[in-house]
Amino acid sequence: MTKDPENSVEQQLESWLKTFDAETVSVAGILCDQHAEDPESIALFYEDALGNRARYTFSQLRDLSSQSAGALKALGVTKGDRVATLLPKSPELLVTTLGLWRLGAAHVPLFTAFGPQAIASRVENSQACVLVTDAANRHKVSSANTETRSPQIVTVTDDNGDTHDGDVAYSEALTQAEPVVEPVLTCGDDLFILIYTSGTTGSPKGVEIPVKALASFVAYMRFGLDLRDDDVYWNMADPGWAYGLFYALVGPLLLGNATLFFNAPFDVSATYRILETYGVTNLTTAPTVFRMMRAAGDQVIPAETSSLRLASCAGEPLNPDVVRWGRDQLGVPIHDHYGQTEGGMMVCNHHFPELQRPIFPGSMGHTMPGFRIVILNLDGEELEAGEEGQLAVDTQASPLFWYRGYFNDPQRTAERFTSNGRYYLTGDSASRDADGYISFSGRADDIITSAGYRIGPFEPESALLAHEAVAEAAVVGISDELRGEIVKAFVVLKTGYDPSPELAEILRSFVQSTLSAHAHPRQIEFISELPSLLSKSSLYAPWWVSSTENAGSPYLSEHQPAPFYLPCSNVVHFLKHQPILPATLQQDQPRPYLLLSVHSFHTSRKHRTVYVPLENRQDKLPCLHCSEQQL
Repeated sequence: MTKDPENSVEQQLESWLKTFDAETVSVAGILCDQHAEDPESIALFYEDALGNRARYTFSQLRDLSSQSAGALKALGVTKGDRVATLLPKSPELLVTTLGLWRLGAAHVPLFTAFGPQAIASRVENSQACVLVTDAANRHKVSSANTETRSPQIVTVTDDNGDTHDGDVAYSEALTQAEPVVEPVLTCGDDLFILIYTSGTTGSPKGVEIPVKALASFVAYMRFGLDLRDDDVYWNMADPGWAYGLFYALVGPLLLGNATLFFNAPFDVSATYRILETYGVTNLTTAPTVFRMMRAAGDQVIPAETSSLRLASCAGEPLNPDVVRWGRDQLGVPIHDHYGQTEGGMMVCNHHFPELQRPIFPGSMGHTMPGFRIVILNLDGEELEAGEEGQLAVDTQASPLFWYRGYFNDPQRTAERFTSNGRYYLTGDSASRDADGYISFSGRADDIITSAGYRIGPFEPESALLAHEAVAEAAVVGISDELRGEIVKAFVVLKTGYDPSPELAEILRSFVQSTLSAHAHPRQIEFISELPSLLSKSSLYAPWWVSSTENAGSPYLSEHQPAPFYLPCSNVVHFLKHQPILPATLQQDQPRPYLLLSVHSFHTSRKHRTVYVPLENRQDKLPCLHCSEQQL
């Protein structure tokens, strides 16, 4: 995909939409083959934890992915099939994905931190016919029990070269395969990626990503990140997650740029070394990484960091002090960006010169070209500047918005749109000022965002309940200086089990081994019983209601406080801006309370609540959501 800086933003959008939302599209041709004409053009810089390095040209990737496509074809993979990968940031991952796209198949990424339970649910739902993994992760596939047919396993072997019975050895398969040189043609609406995202209730949701989403991906690389031909680009996100897959693997290849895979556990010193060694000019990662770099102190910063031209982050709100730290210590301000698995990047502090604006600390920036972002009230009506509501996408005026639904899940798909189908609901609360700056306020649902990873309470709660000692479990997110939020579990034990630090560690390790490394509870508190329950339908009441209003609605009785729903993350903001009770509220009316949603309960899927009398808002009252004694 060529870049033409002479074209206007509108002209480039039109060109990309014409290219990718077409009747015939060659994904492998666009991502690889068209750049292979220059035999020296680098596609991948690779380094692992042991210091082993490699580089691959687009020409090499074309040949290797042709072999990979041939190997997958020999296993029966055809256009429209799903192929899963459980691989680290490695050349094999890039070769495999390009190979399956060469066949017109869809990629199902599996994060290597997943445990057997998380793997099994995604493999089963996607109906993947082939799963490509490596020796380090193969054992998790063996214990991932699925109720449907198991996929064929292809394993990248270790130095011993041993494979499980029935597995296909990756290297042998590529060597013996008949190359597929000519890519299978697809269209803009064909399934390209099937990636799973956490939900507040039920199993993870498979997001269907069509080929035409490539127009949105390239727009972000160009306008959000200002990726240029001479940039050394490093997106530190793992390709098992949306931001890494979309913009560390696919995005740079669209523009014919090299990407950098550093396959090693995160370490601040190693991060600075990679920046210096490769002369990285364009860096993007999660805010947690920048917070860890800041916390490490100035003494670990190498003398020479001047190669950085710009820095960006996405996945969670960026603290204003980190923006200032980036400017002072890295020499560049860090630009905060916002997006979702369901729609890619939508709001940016753009780096592209034509769209660049001054950074306003605490703001995610402005709407991406090709999108119309609005703020809605509870009735689905657009709000004026300065008013807080739910962030939404006007689908009728957003040509780059590609989300079409969750895989085989029409009910949860419908829940993401307003009743008229016009607006896509992000589930995030936000506001927009008169200058168009959009600021994140909090999640409107129960999603926990930890180090950029979105974690729904359902999976860690389910994992805890699978342990023989656990009777009930509830998972919430609590504030953490480095990760933004961490998972905390409240656990009710079965009779015969006593709370102890040792048991807490057993439960933590149990969830980590069965579910995933990032979603395990970093804190566990044993309690005698869970809080009282309230149907979620009761939460969507007007801001101020009395028990005499709206007869027949799911409001509480006259002897209970009237409900008001507000995400816990917004409490402080609300109390600052709504310190006085409305004049219309009379003393003889039921006393209003602030109702806080505290996350999903496993068995009933109802929401636990905390009631806080408004006149006692300064009192020290416990809140499960933030584990603070004062709101």
